[in-house]
Amino acid sequence: MTAQLLTSLAAGVFIAGAAGYMGSLMLSRRMALAADPLSHLTLPGIALAMIHGFDVSLGAFPFVVLGILLIWVLELRTKLPMEALTAIVFSSSVAIAFLFLPVDQAEAALVGDISRTGPRDTIASVVASVLIVLAVWRSYSKLVLVNVSEDLAVSEGISVRRSNLVFLFLVGVIVSLGVKIVGGLLTAALVAIPAAVAKNIAKNMRQYAFGSLAVGALSAAVALYHLTGLPAGPLIILVNTVLFLASLIIAAKR
Repeated sequence: MTAQLLTSLAAGVFIAGAAGYMGSLMLSRRMALAADPLSHLTLPGIALAMIHGFDVSLGAFPFVVLGILLIWVLELRTKLPMEALTAIVFSSSVAIAFLFLPVDQAEAALVGDISRTGPRDTIASVVASVLIVLAVWRSYSKLVLVNVSEDLAVSEGISVRRSNLVFLFLVGVIVSLGVKIVGGLLTAALVAIPAAVAKNIAKNMRQYAFGSLAVGALSAAVALYHLTGLPAGPLIILVNTVLFLASLIIAAKR
């Protein structure tokens, strides 16, 4: 096993595991597909990172935050619905990215290229993924309660606004990390499918949450270890899809 494969495998497994764990919370809040439009916001940052040779996650994160803030400001200042504002900002981000993104790097921007990950990027990705899992684990019960009933959460002394802010921040971080392995096109699947697999076979909330993490990590490990020259991002999603179909069979037999 080459050093490059080891670094790609480590980064992919930890990021996909953290994405799956985060996805379990997003799916329960019916926000799994929110990663898709957010990932489109990252494309200008990905393009800048590829052109200037730095980590795509570092380029992606500021644009996710900027896009969220821009939508929030426009919603306050206009009477347009959130869906319209979201469509305008996201489509504009994609258009800006492809104005200056070299054609030969477009595929990597859309579906990811984990082979570009170096040792420093891998260490940063692993640390960030572990911190995300720990942060979500500590806030999991509060965020679930906010999802069930905001009034009940307030009665328990939970700040709903603060919890939602923490949640959005963590989503932004995981989307920024996810584009490293699946690009700006497939991030929603990276968070949604592992959670869907775990939901089909889990017997309780604990199994659901950590099952999502395990499925995400397993899919990345299988796809990257058996990499045969095909893009790693789509392979990871396809392995997830196979696991999802298998979970349907298991659920039907119960």
